[in-house]
Amino acid sequence: MSHNTWIHRGVRIVLVKPLAKTPVTPNQVTVARIATGLAAAAALAMGDPLWSTWGAGLFVLSILMDRADGDLARLTGKTSPLGHTLDLISDASCNTLIFVGLGLGLRGGGYGLWAIAMGIVAGASVGVILWRVMQIEETQGARAAELGSYAGFDPDDAMLAVPLMILLGGSEPLLLAAFIGAPAFAVFFFLFTGRRLS
Repeated sequence: MSHNTWIHRGVRIVLVKPLAKTPVTPNQVTVARIATGLAAAAALAMGDPLWSTWGAGLFVLSILMDRADGDLARLTGKTSPLGHTLDLISDASCNTLIFVGLGLGLRGGGYGLWAIAMGIVAGASVGVILWRVMQIEETQGARAAELGSYAGFDPDDAMLAVPLMILLGGSEPLLLAAFIGAPAFAVFFFLFTGRRLS
């Protein structure tokens, strides 16, 4: 993931620079990211429109904190291997469980109980991608699995589509897209990064 996307730049001004003047540590921001991400997944799992709105809002906050923790670490000189690993674990848990929560919440909709399986497949695929990132970084070093950004956007920025689609009433098309797209991207990512581990 790039560290200079448009989202990073905005978060740097609004959140990171003010936090740098406080005793808040990057790892505390990461823990808050995990807490808001898990709360977002739990809210979506309720299957109620009001809870889904809360879940979408919490997930936006979680995404912003994900951008903030590393920037705060770099700005304050508090980068560490532990912090980087904690950040990757937070990404894996939050980005995986948001789709599981979405699937659980849609079990009463058009997909019926298949929504749960769809959410698990999408979430597991995201988890596998992030596991692969950790595997590559363990052998090749930090940021070795980075795909880079284009025009100020990073592939990870696509996660912002999740809360946006939920807020626009597109939860079911989102789940279908994630059910198809996440496994497809996982296959692409494994093929793309295969030579890095050989």
